[in-house]
Amino acid sequence: MHDLAVRNARVIDGSGSPEFIGDIAVSSGVITDVGQVDGTARQEIDADGRLLTPGWVDIHTHYDGQATWDPEMTPSSWHGVTTAVFGNCGVGFAPVRSGREDFLINLMEGVEDIPGSVLAEGIDFSWQSYPEYLDVLGSMQRVMDVGSQIPHGALRFYVMGERGADHNETPNAEELILMEQLVIEAFAAGALGFTTSRTTKHKAADGRLTPSLSAGDPELAAIANAMKAAKAGVLQVNSDFGDGEFEILRQAARISGRPLSALIIQVDHEPDLWRETLAHIENANAEGIEATGQVGCRPIGVLLGLDATVNPIGNHPSYKAIAHLPVDKRAAMLRNDSELRRKIIEERPQDSFSEWMNYALTRAFELGPDLNYEPDPSQSVALRAERNGSSAWELVIDLLSSGTGESLLLYPFENYSSGSLNEIQEMLTHPNTVCGVGDAGAHVGTICDASYPTYLLTHWGRDRTRGERLPLEFLVNKQTRRTAETYGLLDRGILKPGYKADFNIVDFERLSVGQPELIRDLPAGGKRLVQKPAGYAHTFVSGVEVACDGEVTGERPGQLIRGAQAVPG
Repeated sequence: MHDLAVRNARVIDGSGSPEFIGDIAVSSGVITDVGQVDGTARQEIDADGRLLTPGWVDIHTHYDGQATWDPEMTPSSWHGVTTAVFGNCGVGFAPVRSGREDFLINLMEGVEDIPGSVLAEGIDFSWQSYPEYLDVLGSMQRVMDVGSQIPHGALRFYVMGERGADHNETPNAEELILMEQLVIEAFAAGALGFTTSRTTKHKAADGRLTPSLSAGDPELAAIANAMKAAKAGVLQVNSDFGDGEFEILRQAARISGRPLSALIIQVDHEPDLWRETLAHIENANAEGIEATGQVGCRPIGVLLGLDATVNPIGNHPSYKAIAHLPVDKRAAMLRNDSELRRKIIEERPQDSFSEWMNYALTRAFELGPDLNYEPDPSQSVALRAERNGSSAWELVIDLLSSGTGESLLLYPFENYSSGSLNEIQEMLTHPNTVCGVGDAGAHVGTICDASYPTYLLTHWGRDRTRGERLPLEFLVNKQTRRTAETYGLLDRGILKPGYKADFNIVDFERLSVGQPELIRDLPAGGKRLVQKPAGYAHTFVSGVEVACDGEVTGERPGQLIRGAQAVPG
């Protein structure tokens, strides 16, 4: 007798092969049969034609802190994610010396927009070494499997002290030896990768640039040699990719003999640079260096709102006077008090924030109930206001004060230079890319992209109107088997006998990412933007149902992944 049988499903198995109508059987946490399943099971589910897919493998999250206090791993568990990898972009919380935790909090707050008060309250820092951190992760029961990477910023600060926080400082010979030893130790304990940041976009909360920004050849060579010695791990990098940068990373990958995975993002000031980077990745693969680009599936955009971290009128003196009121009361006053509206508009401060907002409103759009992440450029706030014969600021107040004051504007600041997602389509369909960049767990008050896996299916597989859609089989493969393979997690991401029984049953016609919602459930009363989807009928991890109809079941079969996982058999 099987433990579980799912019957009459539209099976998309993660391989990229065409879907088929069939069944799946599970026993002892692994898939035992796919196709036509005979015999009975202790638990039977009639999928009734709904999609059956592998669980999403999200390789770019920032749950480094949250994973130590939140066994439910929301919002990712709501969105069908069954494996989450964090420690990305060179930031994280181990190794750390006792009494020096504040810098890592400061760095994470600045780079990933997670309030320092939340991190200080939520993380107990009952570890110092990276292996001890993994032991803490491994001691918690949780809804999904998690994997961690050793972050360059934490390593540098641990080895070099305060000098390590300054990217212009270089480690001495003894420090390079210690770095190498600690990286080897991390991989022996089960790290999935080593991550570094080489972008000027990343700054600590106190304004200092990310510690790893200018890491030179000796430092990168020490890390690469450690990865070579460990015979383990992925080198993950977030970089601005200036002249000669990819060659530096290619050399590190050559030394290590390990895969390279780089974020691919379109930026407005160099809108074609991502194509050059992908060409470098293509060439690296041709040379025998395993390299992938991690890409998104929609614009990277700040959500603007009365209660969001970024409020377009939040710095206006007359608004500050009412900012302490509940958001619905603020919204009502903005709608009904013409004198207040006049003051807010006329008293607009002449500061850098207002200057930035003036530009942002030429690129910002009403998100609306239909959650349009591919808006027509003609519908920007500025152009709409111009057509209406009003100022952009008047329209902003109108839009944000509607209803209960929870309306949001989308300002897509990356991946939207052309005003469409055609470039994203090009990224997604490139043979050397996988899905990533969702940043689940980060940017909690400004960006809400933990819903990437759901949006990938809904927009690209069903709803897109401003361009070509993509086959579901391709989309599922891109965020299951392909992401799993990127990190050597070869025991998951596909529905085949012997593989982990991680899967979703999805009502595709009803599937939606959910409206962005601001909730206050983080430690120290911290707030975050989340999207709670509809359409996930069942989510299973190791054959155990962890979510049903959008609600977690209370079951916690998730495990800490230590190192690469072999193909079953």
